[in-house]
Amino acid sequence: MIIDKLSLVENSYNEIVEKLNDGNIKDNRAIQELMKKKSEMEDIVFEYKKLKEVLKQSKDLEEMIKNSDTDKELKEMASLEIEELNQKKENIISALRLSLLPKDKNEGKNIIIEIRVGTGGEESALFVGDLFRMYSRFIERANLKMEIIDTSPTELGGYKEVIFSVSGKDAYRSLKFESGTHRVQRIPATESGGRIHTSASTVAVMPEAMESDVVIKDEDIRVDIFRSSGPGGQSVNTTDSAVRITHLPTGLVVQCQDEKSQHKNKAKALKVLRARIYEKEEAERKAKESKERREQIGSGDRSERIRTYNFPQNRVTDHRINLTLYKLDRFMDGEIMEITDALFKKEQEDLLVSYSD
Repeated sequence: MIIDKLSLVENSYNEIVEKLNDGNIKDNRAIQELMKKKSEMEDIVFEYKKLKEVLKQSKDLEEMIKNSDTDKELKEMASLEIEELNQKKENIISALRLSLLPKDKNEGKNIIIEIRVGTGGEESALFVGDLFRMYSRFIERANLKMEIIDTSPTELGGYKEVIFSVSGKDAYRSLKFESGTHRVQRIPATESGGRIHTSASTVAVMPEAMESDVVIKDEDIRVDIFRSSGPGGQSVNTTDSAVRITHLPTGLVVQCQDEKSQHKNKAKALKVLRARIYEKEEAERKAKESKERREQIGSGDRSERIRTYNFPQNRVTDHRINLTLYKLDRFMDGEIMEITDALFKKEQEDLLVSYSD
């Protein structure tokens, strides 16, 4: 069955390549759609070609063994080679099974990340800043691009909230598991007794929604313009350039004040609003689907505690996969791939189980 399906994928891939090469398609949107489909199939077709070559080599060796003219030593060497090819075949098939699983509809999308204070007051606000720096360094390491949308700094150097976008090929895949509550255990700089303090900050990762994904009608929003302010309420700009948008049907409220231009602030606020509406609709859709298929790695709900950062022990623990690393210093410097890769692998394994029938 898997060979039949792979053959169909290869045929479709070859047809797309022919269409792109013949130069008759003039519509840029159609070309982009074909390029996207081609990209999605490339890894599968590449592995399938490897599989066909392995199967051909195995068949040739089997025929050699069956041939009465083949001497004993050659037959023994062929048998050993067949064993190696069988292992290679199983590895390729395992990779192909993963490739053929239904793709996440948000794969390849840019994302918007919101980090907010949770329990713990100013210590939580400082940890928001730490998480922001951690993600910033990871984004730089991963050759992704970041753009700050809005920040709400505190007087002690922390943040009540940081909102930023991340763009790049693997932005969503790399950071989609970060949604949830991040708990920190450490001795605050303001704690004279040296006691370990526990606080938390929340992270929400939202796929960036296109205008075609979420339609926002003018009559469904209220736009308020005000003067932007910094820590303690001090005025940052002397013009009324900050924008607050309220989505009346859902009650969602977004504000942006980082830009000096009212127009740019409104555009950024609409981008965040669109992403929040999209996330809300996706959450409602997944809630319905969960009755038919068990959840993979947590719900992704921002109220769910997903990770603990213990500074005295230099320890970070991801509770969804019970993975603990004793290199928190490097983790906070953006080296988060060991955990994010493990989460992705766990998701793939769970998908394989759920689609095993």
